[in-house]
Amino acid sequence: MCVRRKPVVLVALLALVGALGVVVAVNSIGGKLNLPRLGPECTVRADGEVTLDLVQMANAATIAAVGVRRKMPERAVVVALATAFQESKLENLESGDRDSVGLFQQRPSQGWGTPEKIQDPRYAAGKFYSSLKKVKGWERMRVTDAAQKVQRSAYPNAYEKWADESAVLAKALTGDAIGAVECTISGEPALRGAAAATALADGMRLDWGNGLDSIGSARADGLTVAVKDVKIGWRYAHWLVSHASGTGLSRVRFASLEWNAADGKWQPVTGERTADNGTVVAEVFS
Repeated sequence: MCVRRKPVVLVALLALVGALGVVVAVNSIGGKLNLPRLGPECTVRADGEVTLDLVQMANAATIAAVGVRRKMPERAVVVALATAFQESKLENLESGDRDSVGLFQQRPSQGWGTPEKIQDPRYAAGKFYSSLKKVKGWERMRVTDAAQKVQRSAYPNAYEKWADESAVLAKALTGDAIGAVECTISGEPALRGAAAATALADGMRLDWGNGLDSIGSARADGLTVAVKDVKIGWRYAHWLVSHASGTGLSRVRFASLEWNAADGKWQPVTGERTADNGTVVAEVFS
């Protein structure tokens, strides 16, 4: 039997014309209509490329910071990120298989802590690193084998597929790459002025620990962080960009480069602004 397809083609053409009409309408009003952003908001480049949304990026940065604060090697950060990729796609889930919750889908019934504690990304990451550290020889294992020793998953080989992406993120977030984390922030800032600067300072201290005594007082225009070397500076600079969407961050300067929220790119410092290798400068929306 011959099937008539003209109506289907006509519907498709009408849908295409409608979509083009929306584009024309937006252009005709100067682009004032805020359409949802297409594609990921963050790109990380460090011997490879990974794209994430803003929530995933912030969680990845926190996982890495907790690992560095606990003096865990970069390899441990790779294992932790690969685990969170597989278990939650780097999202702080409220539920999961049976009583699993959080970034690592840890279970209260298995002694990981209360649901409330597990849903604190810093607590969850800390518990993961503590358990990984107890695994004899984890440093020499494949990523998936080290992760499995901690997680005891029904899919023991699933973590390996995230090893490459996690290595890219770990390299950037531990400070071994320059200008590697780029996030574009659109819409109204979450916070402004002193409230935004305070949120940045509080978040940094929570992730990096009370030992972060080099952070300056929060001001209405932002804050500064003194650093001992370039690697530490890029750790903090990348962390700041990763958490920009929830804090009202507008600009970061370090080592003759600057990032701004509007275009999300690291560019050479221009104009009267200055940057050096000893200070990370964070500016917030006024």
